[in-house]
Amino acid sequence: MAKEKPPAVQVKTFPDHHVITQPNPLRGVLRYVEDKDLDDPVARAEKALEDLSGEFDNWMSIECDRLASAHAAILKDGFSALARDELFRAAHDIKGDAATFGYPAAAAAAESLCRIIEHAPDLAKVPAELIAHHINAIQAIIREQSSIQRIGVANELSKRLRGVADEYLTAVNHDRPEHLEAILAPSIVPGE
Repeated sequence: MAKEKPPAVQVKTFPDHHVITQPNPLRGVLRYVEDKDLDDPVARAEKALEDLSGEFDNWMSIECDRLASAHAAILKDGFSALARDELFRAAHDIKGDAATFGYPAAAAAAESLCRIIEHAPDLAKVPAELIAHHINAIQAIIREQSSIQRIGVANELSKRLRGVADEYLTAVNHDRPEHLEAILAPSIVPGE
């Protein structure tokens, strides 16, 4: 069965202007519903998140354990491609999930760790303390969320980690301008 050809663009000419009417092929597939049958997908999504919110702490703990395991594997066997990828994925997942689950400062610290993994020319030469401090900070922020968030320690810790990471990355990438541009770009983590 051949598809119907969409109607052509219509142009009406007036002395001082033209009106161009674009055809709307979706008009034929729309259906109207009564007001009582309206669905609010945003409200459904918020309700689903509310129903799952009791699981957020557990999920973040699991992600922290995954990050710690990836780091332990690196400490034991060094930076292989597989170990690097697992550390990056664990940090990246925390970065993506943390703000949604109520841990925005952990998202900022995880983003800083991702930046180190992405932009360090040689991960084996990255000071071990720099990576360890990021991992310890992420774990502390998630573990102590309610108490440290109240006094602002988590946000300050994340900002300082980002600053130290940026200083290190700027120094080691001085001859790689394409990385410097990304390093000096502002954070994309929500809430920063």
